[in-house]
Amino acid sequence: MIMKKIISKIYFYLLRAVYKAKSNNKSVIGKFTENQPVVLKGKGKIVFGKDVNFGVVNSPLFYNSYAYIEARNKDSVVTFGNNIKINNSISLVAEKSITVEDDVLIGYNCSIMDSDFHDLSPLQRSSGKHIASSVTICKNVFIGNNVTILKGVTIGENSVVAASSTVTKTFPSNVIIAGNPANIVREL
Repeated sequence: MIMKKIISKIYFYLLRAVYKAKSNNKSVIGKFTENQPVVLKGKGKIVFGKDVNFGVVNSPLFYNSYAYIEARNKDSVVTFGNNIKINNSISLVAEKSITVEDDVLIGYNCSIMDSDFHDLSPLQRSSGKHIASSVTICKNVFIGNNVTILKGVTIGENSVVAASSTVTKTFPSNVIIAGNPANIVREL
């Protein structure tokens, strides 16, 4: 039993080291707790407040995934506030900005993107021309598992996003939203 724990600690130490080596972002401010490997990519700024935690050992996707955070362009910014708990296998990609405010909980296998990354017109799809629009997750929001949050969205304080929802528009504070696309289910 002791040998298994030692091997497990060595394995995860090496795994985190491999993913850290794959990170290329030079504009990281602050520190975070890395229970699961975290890859930091891009030319923009990634800012961490106090007590930002990635990964949950006793949760799905712990052994076979990682967190991916990218501030893609030199003017892109991904900002995490304080006291944030993020489960396994999250991806955040910002061409403009993504802000996660204080006291947010995020379930496993979630994606947050501030861009479509390609134009919807078939003739323009590979042109590199598209529009990014900032995403803000306000204080004390709880995001369930398998949620996708798309460009231009703000989720108001204390709101809950139900598992497997796709959020395509802005929602006020103190509501529960669910569905694909997400809609208000009830107020809190």
